[in-house]
Amino acid sequence: MTAMRKIDLGHVLSEHRRQMQAEVAGRIRDGRTNYSNEVRDDLERSDADFQGDIALALVQMKAETLRRIDEALTRLDADQYGFCLECEREIAERRLRVLPFAVRCQACEERREQAQGCARRIADHRAAFSLFRDAIAS
Repeated sequence: MTAMRKIDLGHVLSEHRRQMQAEVAGRIRDGRTNYSNEVRDDLERSDADFQGDIALALVQMKAETLRRIDEALTRLDADQYGFCLECEREIAERRLRVLPFAVRCQACEERREQAQGCARRIADHRAAFSLFRDAIAS
């Protein structure tokens, strides 16, 4: 990786990190200020609980993205950033600009996703067969 590419991608990572930190902090702050002690009926309480669950899930996803960006910054400092964990080839700059914490090139990530999809279908099939077998035994 050239020095200019490293500097440029470092800026991309740092900017994404800044944005994620601001979003996480904002969601946490909004969650605290939007909490109301009003007496609500069951439907309003249920809706508020559901909205709270969604907000928490979003904060968790953003925090996970922030963690991945921090790991990418660590790899950048160690001159290990931008290389695929699978094939060890350089990850395309276009991919790193869109997904700056990517750890695999597009081809390796696609193979990984296909393998996961296949494994998920096998597990679903086994679970369905197991349920069917249990029903027959009853």
